[in-house]
Amino acid sequence: MNKTIKIMIGMLLVLSVFLSACGKKESSNDGGKTGSQEITVVLDWFPNTNHTGLYVAKEKGYFKDQGLKVRIIQPGENSSADQLVASGKADFGISYQENITQARTQGIPIKSIGAIIQHNTSGFASLKKDKIKTVKDFEGKRYGGWGAPSEEATLKAAMEKNGGDYSKVKNVTLGAVDFFKSIGRDADFEWIYYGWDGIEAERQGKEINFIPVKDLDPALDYYTPVIATSDKLAKNNPALAKKFMAATAKGYEYAIENPDEAADSLLKGAPELNKELVKKSQQWLSTQYQADAKQWGIQKKAVWNNYADWMYKRKLIQKKLDVKDAFTNKFLPKR
Repeated sequence: MNKTIKIMIGMLLVLSVFLSACGKKESSNDGGKTGSQEITVVLDWFPNTNHTGLYVAKEKGYFKDQGLKVRIIQPGENSSADQLVASGKADFGISYQENITQARTQGIPIKSIGAIIQHNTSGFASLKKDKIKTVKDFEGKRYGGWGAPSEEATLKAAMEKNGGDYSKVKNVTLGAVDFFKSIGRDADFEWIYYGWDGIEAERQGKEINFIPVKDLDPALDYYTPVIATSDKLAKNNPALAKKFMAATAKGYEYAIENPDEAADSLLKGAPELNKELVKKSQQWLSTQYQADAKQWGIQKKAVWNNYADWMYKRKLIQKKLDVKDAFTNKFLPKR
């Protein structure tokens, strides 16, 4: 999945949606007492292997076992998962640590309740023939991105920390584009998720150089993506959050142990996806979901603190984040 999809969320719009929705009921509020409880989960973009655990949990009946009837939807053109979760129009959604950090510091009460992937698998990619192997090589090149302040700040900080001169990079705002159509034509390097576009490059036989952002600064090894919910649901219906996360965790744990079968579950739910890409991506990403953590989904305070401090120092957020409100592990099943 191209990193372009990540920061297309206007947090001011999120705030306006949240404020307009104050006083509205959450979509699930009966605590499961009236039989199968219907809930909505909104993705960050189109279905892909970041979401496999959800599709496994649905297809294998893990949600049903918890008394849940789950509807998985995609955000509309003028909405995002953050907006829908904050406004109570969706119970859970796929978000990112950077989005939640921005939201919390703007007074928008959404929080992360599980890390889908333990380490940041995104990075800067370029065609191998262009010989961009280090951030120093970014000098004199065109960077194709989506135009968010956090994107420019990340690129600038990464270059400064590693001996590059950001002023020598030409920024080109591409918006939401296909990496394989734009790279080498409209831009010389772009920000991608290796687990999707990197694997697709391998599948197509396109040789690329890839520089993981987590290797450029420890603070950039943040959680992306995560599962989010609203403070309202977390406070008023913790039983629902625990049921949802119990089934979801089981889905991702199944994907870790059975990537090929898990890919089949995703393809059943999203048959429009390329089967070969899904299979190859799943094989790679299943090793990344939990990685070196003691269990899937767990989040560390230090990771949240480090990235929030990084954002604050670069004026990407206007006040320091109280991380205890931004994430919780309490809804994860005990392992």
